[in-house]
Amino acid sequence: MATALSFPATRWVAARWGKLLAGAGLVLGNLGSVAPALALPNPPPAARYWVRLRHKAGVQFAPATYFSPAAQARRQRQHLPACDSSDFPVRPDFVRQITATVDSVTLVSRWFNAVACRATPQQVARLRQLPGVLSVEKWEAQTPLVASTKNAAERGSMSISADDQQLARRQTASLGGAAFQRAGLGGQGLRIAIFDVGFLGAAQHPAFQRLLAEKRVVATHDFVKNRPNVFVSGTHGTEVLSCIAGLLPDGTPLGLAPQAEFLLARTERLNREIYAEEEAWLAAAEWADRNGADIINSSLGYTDRRYFPEQMNGRTSLVARAAELAVRKGILVVNAAGNDGDDPDWHRIGTPADADSVLAVGGLDPDTYLHIDFSSYGPSADRRLKPNVIAFGTVLAAAPGGYLRTQGTSFSSPLMAGFAACAWQQNRNLTVMQLFEQLQRCADLYPYFDYAHGYGLPQAAAFLRPAASAASLRPSVDFVRQDSVLAVLIRPEAAVIPAQVLPLYADSVTIGTVLRPGAGPAPGREELAPPLNKPGGKRPAQSQLPSDADPVLVPLVRPGYLYWHVADDRGVLRSYEVREVTQRAVLQIPLRTLRPGDTVRVCYRGITQSYSVQ
Repeated sequence: MATALSFPATRWVAARWGKLLAGAGLVLGNLGSVAPALALPNPPPAARYWVRLRHKAGVQFAPATYFSPAAQARRQRQHLPACDSSDFPVRPDFVRQITATVDSVTLVSRWFNAVACRATPQQVARLRQLPGVLSVEKWEAQTPLVASTKNAAERGSMSISADDQQLARRQTASLGGAAFQRAGLGGQGLRIAIFDVGFLGAAQHPAFQRLLAEKRVVATHDFVKNRPNVFVSGTHGTEVLSCIAGLLPDGTPLGLAPQAEFLLARTERLNREIYAEEEAWLAAAEWADRNGADIINSSLGYTDRRYFPEQMNGRTSLVARAAELAVRKGILVVNAAGNDGDDPDWHRIGTPADADSVLAVGGLDPDTYLHIDFSSYGPSADRRLKPNVIAFGTVLAAAPGGYLRTQGTSFSSPLMAGFAACAWQQNRNLTVMQLFEQLQRCADLYPYFDYAHGYGLPQAAAFLRPAASAASLRPSVDFVRQDSVLAVLIRPEAAVIPAQVLPLYADSVTIGTVLRPGAGPAPGREELAPPLNKPGGKRPAQSQLPSDADPVLVPLVRPGYLYWHVADDRGVLRSYEVREVTQRAVLQIPLRTLRPGDTVRVCYRGITQSYSVQ
């Protein structure tokens, strides 16, 4: 960052000296040998600008011609108008005037009635005088950030270990994938757009043989190079696609929606040009809308190289505002929460995961069923709940040459996108925000939440039978207010766990450390996860270890954790924690730490109970 800041300072000094020399009547021709190396500064280079236009008066638009049949059907299902003013094209005469004034036009956005361009300061001055221009905003240049620490040529292997096979089954089974399969739900009829850095190797990979043979890749576009071919550049998109629709050689699905249709868009480059990717994301979103996308999966995020933490409010970045517009048009946007959870400089979610109507997906550790270290924390800058839900952050994915174990919330997101496709297939009449709400409600911690796990891990059975799930719940803890503490006791009927009964030792309870956002690669910068059977790999908890007779099957039951938080009268969390339960007297909260209006909320065995502080 220091280097990035030094370049503008250098240019300013050169320009300032040039003005001083000119003011003194000095020119290079008169300096001769006195200053042979001195030269007048170059004119300022063209920079990137965002030009907002005044109106769309007089523009004609035929939605039945512009939108694909799938896009028209999506709007009809969700009781949306056939079009609105944001769908109308930008006035061609305004675009022509801007094009004739600037160096180059890089994007024309219907949704924002705006044009992105490159222009010099002199050209910007003329731009501001054009009759159709409302405002001209500069996007400050920043140092390009490498999007991936992985070598683009990194390859998978067709040799799949028992541990890898087990992981492949668990990454979908953890979401209750079997219930969707029994119901015949595999994403049929849903169209999913994937925005990523590239899909290298996907066109030849056996994991997508059925997908390609059935011609369910409906359309592709590279918004970086402005061409149809997206099967270039990085492999990250290939891995993400596999976590929705990939298959192992034996037919084991790597994601939950192998029957869906797909729109593949390249919006990122390995060596990022700052802000150009956000333009590409917006262009891809408008393209996805026109081509009938029901869901956008965006395993991408933008953080400290562009924004400050307080700007992660869902309203500042172009890409967050674009995502919100996509939702208004009936598209569910699913986005990775980010991989900065253990970064001391930036541990929170990125954008567009910060947008209010974007389903932000955090990462779950398959070994512990808790928040995985690198997964970014919420809340948003304006204290809204983020992430919304979680899914496995370590997965088996397809890559050129075979399959590999990798990790990142980039893969939690497509697992959730596949879940959403099956859920929407089950009830196509749901509006996008009704679906959004139900996806949160079917998570295994709901209505409990925290800023590491959101509402927890969605469950297919809870989505398919929500009434039955709610009716069977009984209290699992008691709140007991004592002289100086609020004690939380596990109820006797909930205290029986396999092989033991929890003891009640009230004098041995201490307050543990509250989980707080701590100091992970960013989305698009995932790294390979260590195999479980290799040095450095973590072993599952004892209760999850497979038997010697069957190394593939692992119980898909969360350990007996107790989740608790303290929320203020606005619903904002002041603290939260997860505890492993080893005794019935599990928690004592000092009353001095609680304030009037606070709510203490506890979730144990999927049952949430609350205590209001008076």
